[in-house]
Amino acid sequence: MTKTEIAKAFSTGEFEKTYRFISESAEWTVIEEENFIGKQTIIDNCERVGNYFKSVTTDFKTLNIIADGNYVVINGTAEFLRDNKRISFVSACDIYEFNDQSQIQKITSYCIQSK
Repeated sequence: MTKTEIAKAFSTGEFEKTYRFISESAEWTVIEEENFIGKQTIIDNCERVGNYFKSVTTDFKTLNIIADGNYVVINGTAEFLRDNKRISFVSACDIYEFNDQSQIQKITSYCIQSK
């Protein structure tokens, strides 16, 4: 997978595809929410989030992807439905920093939930 493909898979909840591309010392910061340090801690959170995604219908829309060297930035939206009713809508931007082995070293996520 390319860096862009890895980043897009992570941003759209296809976490399992990305696990082998996460550095052991990676950090994932969800601004104003949580900070996950280390590959296993990130995977544990991905599993928790993935279980939530399985409990709802998700509609991810990627709006922009910008890639330059070891950086990939993705912004988009996610709509979550249950019984055909919207339960959440999020506008998000994820900034990925890769190391020289093309592994994710750092993720910074900005998630704005609509009221």
